[in-house]
Amino acid sequence: MPRPARPALLLAGLLAAAGTAHFVAPRQFDAVVPEVLPGSPRAWTKASGVAELALAAGLAIPATRRASAQATALFFAAVFPANVKMAYDWRDRSTAAKTLAYARLPLQVPLILWARKAARTEQ
Repeated sequence: MPRPARPALLLAGLLAAAGTAHFVAPRQFDAVVPEVLPGSPRAWTKASGVAELALAAGLAIPATRRASAQATALFFAAVFPANVKMAYDWRDRSTAAKTLAYARLPLQVPLILWARKAARTEQ
């Protein structure tokens, strides 16, 4: 049985805010782009911002919600290496900063599960 669209719309809001942040304050995102990726960190920051905004739009539109939610789950898995890099890079920072960086690592799991739940919402 389809579920109400609220989880998908809340996730769309989160992604829209995150995507916007990639353009408003890109330096913080540039810093976590793994060096193994080709091209400049800023290009990856912009690309991930565009992806988040596109995923948000797709989640907001009933006809594209399911596919967008599935793509969102994959996106959350794909950006996990950036969170690992951040945790590694911040290993010598303050306890509060390290806690923040390490707390982001397991956060990917509920985000992926949230996206999967959004895929099962009403069209």
